[in-house]
Amino acid sequence: MIKVAIGQDSHRFEPDGSDKKLVLGGVPIEGCPGLEGNSDADVVLHALTNAVSGITCVNILGEEADRMCRRGITDSSAYLKAALGHMKEGSRIIHVSISIEALRPRLSPHLERIRTNLAELLGIVPCCIGITATTGEGLTEFGKGIGIFCTVILTADIPE
Repeated sequence: MIKVAIGQDSHRFEPDGSDKKLVLGGVPIEGCPGLEGNSDADVVLHALTNAVSGITCVNILGEEADRMCRRGITDSSAYLKAALGHMKEGSRIIHVSISIEALRPRLSPHLERIRTNLAELLGIVPCCIGITATTGEGLTEFGKGIGIFCTVILTADIPE
């Protein structure tokens, strides 16, 4: 059976001068403040985790992620792994489509590293992950530079 799910997430930037590093798709990105949140606030991994939760119907972000944060687990890849742990045995992720809206940083130089890292985390080939980035022509707060917004659509083949 084919299932499709959507996940979204957004975070504001930390104030300028913050020591927190920006992480997107598990990849550290220099030259821009990190995102506000208890974890690394990786909007790409959070949106992806939410999409996996849409497939499994088991929410990870919220109470489960909060418990992990209290135990010192702030790497969002751990949340994704927790969500993937609820996938039915024999399930296979077929395709992931990611859209990121942000004025800063310029994302195109980082997309291939993000794609490669996500493919490794998901156990799929990089060509099954599409990533686009936009400023949204500055029409939203994200396009004006106050944070980053991400939407993920995930397609999976789930055994019946």
